[in-house]
Amino acid sequence: MSMIGEYARVTAAELDRAVRDPEGALKLVTGWMEEEADTLPPAAEARCLDIDKSWDALGFLLRRTGFPVDVVHGEEAIPGADDWGYGPPRCLTPERVAAAAEAMAELTGEQLTAGAHPADLAAAEVYPVIVWERGESLDYVRHHYDELRAFFRAAADQREGMLIWLG
Repeated sequence: MSMIGEYARVTAAELDRAVRDPEGALKLVTGWMEEEADTLPPAAEARCLDIDKSWDALGFLLRRTGFPVDVVHGEEAIPGADDWGYGPPRCLTPERVAAAAEAMAELTGEQLTAGAHPADLAAAEVYPVIVWERGESLDYVRHHYDELRAFFRAAADQREGMLIWLG
């Protein structure tokens, strides 16, 4: 099974409810994911987004830049949450989503991957290592970063928070 980076945009009220009732939040998010599986809305219009297996590469590359927000794992735990796949979800407040969106606006996918090579990711044992050992292009990572930028921009524009987990 693969580890997939998963995101859900939530209003401040939905985030508060998720903290109080993480299992209710999982049901809500699962419903959104099922609805969007049929329509496949663009990232800027979606409530949920998955960045496939690019999450670890994005985290590695963002840390190299000194990125100010942990957009890969979230920054705050959801207390009492059960495992949503590969651990419990974490979150970003609307303020941290806005900070991330502003920082992403200043950092293009080309800038993020500039000077990085698949061998760097393989040496750092970035998941999935086999992809980088084969010398796969970083286009895959840039594509998912661009989607994530649009997703965060839309969430920030609506003053939303974010639930984040590995599924």
